[in-house]
Amino acid sequence: MDAIRRVTVVAWVVGVLGVALMATSLVSLRAGYKLVTVRGESMVPTYDIGDPVLFERIGAQDVRRGDVVLYAAPERYHGKNVVQRVVGVGGDRVVCCVGAAGTADERLVLNGGPLVEPYVRDDVGDGMRQPYEVRVPEGRLFLLGDNRMTARDSRAFAADHGGTVPAGAVIGRVTGDRVVPVLLALLLLLGLVLLVGAVLLAVSARNVRRRPSVLTQWWPQHL
Repeated sequence: MDAIRRVTVVAWVVGVLGVALMATSLVSLRAGYKLVTVRGESMVPTYDIGDPVLFERIGAQDVRRGDVVLYAAPERYHGKNVVQRVVGVGGDRVVCCVGAAGTADERLVLNGGPLVEPYVRDDVGDGMRQPYEVRVPEGRLFLLGDNRMTARDSRAFAADHGGTVPAGAVIGRVTGDRVVPVLLALLLLLGLVLLVGAVLLAVSARNVRRRPSVLTQWWPQHL
């Protein structure tokens, strides 16, 4: 019976460790990252409809120009979160445009200089043929989709702070670093394996404890 007790204790220890690993990794994943499936065409060609995109959660102070971010603007997009690119941050002056409209020569002007954007669709900097000039207020962001011909972005809400949104609306930024989330996912899987192993050990110990001894099986037959 001492061996059975030891197995039971081991099962409890392994089970607690498994639960702890699962809980820690799951909380860390949920707190640090968000996986989103692209639903619209506003970020084509960078992201197509159906593409899974991993975002790392960041604070407003960590947002930089050029970041592709997930943000919340429920009053504009009927409660849906949106994926767009940060073109201007607080203090920036964004002007549309220089070059022929709707062509590869068309460029936005950021703080007095043409903005090179190799990620936009068909190299078109705007395509809407509606000139604008926005001085981004401090603490706010000017965001555009990479598919400038069709994206419904900051340009569509010029009457509301020049189309800008609060930096605090950002939920996360696209990350190409998969090491940390992969490690957390592996820890989650390890915790699950440990928990299953603990259950199997506990069941085995319980079955052995309940199994009749050899003497008990033999005695009634030879009374």
